[in-house]
Amino acid sequence: MSKHTQPTGPADRELVLPEQVTVALGELADAAREGLLALAVGTGLGVLGELLAADVDRLVGPKGRHNPDRTAVRHGAEPGQVTLGGRRVRVDRPRIRSADGTQEVLVPTWAAFASTELLDQLAVERMLAKLSTRRYQAGLEPVGTAVEQTASGTSKSAVSRRFVAATEHALAELLAADVSSLDLVALMVDGVHVAGHCCVVALGITGDGTKVPLGLAEGATENATVVTDLLAGLRDRGMDTQRPILVVIDGAKALRRAVTDVFDHPVVQRCQLHKLRNVTDRLPDAVASTVAKRMRRAYHHTDPLVAQAELEALARELDRSHPGAANSLREGLAETLTIGRLQVPPTLARTLRSTNSIESMISICRDHASNVKRWRDGQMALRWVAAGMGEAAKQFRRVNGHLHLAALRATLDATVTPTGYNEEDAA
Repeated sequence: MSKHTQPTGPADRELVLPEQVTVALGELADAAREGLLALAVGTGLGVLGELLAADVDRLVGPKGRHNPDRTAVRHGAEPGQVTLGGRRVRVDRPRIRSADGTQEVLVPTWAAFASTELLDQLAVERMLAKLSTRRYQAGLEPVGTAVEQTASGTSKSAVSRRFVAATEHALAELLAADVSSLDLVALMVDGVHVAGHCCVVALGITGDGTKVPLGLAEGATENATVVTDLLAGLRDRGMDTQRPILVVIDGAKALRRAVTDVFDHPVVQRCQLHKLRNVTDRLPDAVASTVAKRMRRAYHHTDPLVAQAELEALARELDRSHPGAANSLREGLAETLTIGRLQVPPTLARTLRSTNSIESMISICRDHASNVKRWRDGQMALRWVAAGMGEAAKQFRRVNGHLHLAALRATLDATVTPTGYNEEDAA
């Protein structure tokens, strides 16, 4: 061997690719120039084609080979669509028929990728993220010019139809969900006003501290009839209304009346923050700050009897100078101290002393719907609120102090004596 001659190894040999691979790479070259996402999309569509072909081979057998025992045969292809990045794109759909030609045979891979469920989900997510139907296409990932030219389902009307259908489904699921399996320790009820409609919503807290959106009802105002309909609907869906439950409300008389009508042994906690605001709103600023400090100090006292005595003394001081504030403070005063009488530890009491948890959910609903300019009817309001409740549930964490909920459940059960309801324990 000449000293100038070098042996050839694997790295020196020219790489020769199969023809079909060379063609495929050539087709992807243009997509690569448009960016990585476009390349990935082109590659994915190629893989989809291979998966469909593999499905057909598995169901029918290799092409060109006679098989007298086959149960299905190829039946050509037709234009179809699959979901891709918030749009529908054109893909040839292989068809298979039974050997006797009487019925179509399902291609599993096609059924999985042709579903519009993901498309509906993406429409809801983008609409709740405040992307208008007109701007929907601007929020989609780039998929390459070739794919985009054949895409559909991104028009304003198409997106709107999908959003309406998806939110109607979400509303129906919320209103029909079985709640009998939920170990509810506490229930919060409040109202959200949407374009002249009042939607009353319910949020449950289970024994392990999980917050669960339970239902909603619509009416012109937050009246007893609407709230009763909501709570009665929960009872019909399996909620145990005979067992004692802590019901946290903002103090509205309509809510209080409905709770009493539906539940056999409700233990009511009125929101301390609402009470504080209701009182201080009736006072001049100079007096309001001092009164607010005294009310907060009383509400955080470890002894509910001392706390009630301090609040009653404050009401007497306000009688002459600000009788309206005094009357507001006395109204339902005992029920603002329920968690103290139930000896709820401070970490859990921070959650149950107010309606902040349900108001946070309501705030999320309002925020998602803030871009809506035209509210058509009450059904539309219900759909948006239901969709917002679903999105809020994804952000929920277990309540602070959830390890104390088991003890609270035992305390609530103890409020019912063998002869009936123990008013002194829960009043």
